[in-house]
Amino acid sequence: MGPLSHNARIAVVGAGAMGAGIAQVAAQAGHPVLLLDQRPEAAAQAIAAIDQRLGQRVLKGKLEQSALEDVRRLQAAQSLEQLADSDLIIEAIAEQLPAKQQLFAELEALCRADCILASNTSSLSITAIAAGLQHPRRLLGLHFFNPAPVMALVEVVRGLASDPVLADRLYQTMSRWGKHPVHSRSTPGFIVNRVARPFYGESLRLLQEGAADCATLDALLREAGGFAMGAFELTDLIGQDINYAVTCSVHAAYYGDPRYQPSLIQKELVDAGYLGRKSGQGFYAYADGAPRPAAAGLTSDAVIEHCVLEGDLGWAAPLVQRLENQGVRVIRRDGRGLLRVGEAILAPSDGRPAGQRARDEGLGNNLVLLDLALDYRQASRLAVSCSGAIAPKALDQAVALLQRAGLQVSRLSDTPALAVLRTVAMLANEAADAVLQGVASAADIDLAMRSGVNYPQGPLAWADRLGLEPLLKVLENLQGAYGEERYRPSLLLRRYAAEGRGFHD
Repeated sequence: MGPLSHNARIAVVGAGAMGAGIAQVAAQAGHPVLLLDQRPEAAAQAIAAIDQRLGQRVLKGKLEQSALEDVRRLQAAQSLEQLADSDLIIEAIAEQLPAKQQLFAELEALCRADCILASNTSSLSITAIAAGLQHPRRLLGLHFFNPAPVMALVEVVRGLASDPVLADRLYQTMSRWGKHPVHSRSTPGFIVNRVARPFYGESLRLLQEGAADCATLDALLREAGGFAMGAFELTDLIGQDINYAVTCSVHAAYYGDPRYQPSLIQKELVDAGYLGRKSGQGFYAYADGAPRPAAAGLTSDAVIEHCVLEGDLGWAAPLVQRLENQGVRVIRRDGRGLLRVGEAILAPSDGRPAGQRARDEGLGNNLVLLDLALDYRQASRLAVSCSGAIAPKALDQAVALLQRAGLQVSRLSDTPALAVLRTVAMLANEAADAVLQGVASAADIDLAMRSGVNYPQGPLAWADRLGLEPLLKVLENLQGAYGEERYRPSLLLRRYAAEGRGFHD
């Protein structure tokens, strides 16, 4: 069928930030666009604001004059009846199911039979929204991300009755609009709001357990994990009320599945009105002059000239090359993947707490576990953990070795899978279940997480790179340590690991 033509008439209902942004995107893609809002003059004011913003950018040389001409295609509508001749109508009103159902029932009665209806809902079921229509096949989800003119991702969401041909047409249209569309089935959270839950949930759990403070956990996700922001910085930016509400919604929609359990710490912030940047206080303070806490770190004055590598460090192997590049002599021996320096034994985490692993493997009290890094060659910080019984000299030697590699070292309590490894494992696990349940393809999930929330790598591509078998072991050890269904490995992850294949094979 192909994408909608450039002369196809687009209408957007709802002139808030999201609706106005979508209307701007459609106009800049070359379409005549009508913007409607039930509030008097809201649509006209939104169009004037768009024109002013773009005009300022043109004056600064950041946009061509043609961008303003594109916006001239955007007009305010005064009534639903003016939308009757539209080819695509996108709804962007409040997240209230009855209001959306009523709007689409009215639009269905007004519009041509070939007009495509789309909802920008981020949390409501497309199936439920379409349930009252005579022709539910024509309703789909088009979930843009805020701000729509900037964010590339659009989730094209199919309800139970949605026509797959129309889904493909919207997918191609979004591509023509310069977006990165992905197909998703209408399940709670679609792709991004579902798969992203562990990114917030695991940091919140680590904070609640006293593994480290907010600043340290955020720094580890940024400086070791390669994420643009840590979980506490990001939820302060999103709004603690909004992020908490999405978590509660997904948790309820999945009948209380512990994977999506909301955090009591976050609830307390919301109850207190500490909503993040917009209220001036969240996990961090945002008043003028408010100090920003620094990440905690360990330092050592010990001089380290050599270490002993026994076997292969697996995904932490690039760390050895980094040490050698800094002049550390590495003595290689056969073994089970350990790095020895003085009295300390270092090893990449496999998900077990250090105390348990040392006991299981007969390694004594001086085992120091290393967290995951996106790229050990480039990371500026790395988390370590050890049992409380470690000899101070051994911990000091381990820190000194990592300092020689140019790493800042942050110590976590003896927690399973540390911070970055735990987060990545749970993101990959959630993504694997989304593939298993037919929500989206592995390729679309990875694209959605890169484009929608700016992850440094798609979680399933990350899993392939790390290896599914060791990642499965991390999850099994996490589940064993906690004894909770929250950490149960995905059946698809188990299946692929047993078959020796990856998600992108």
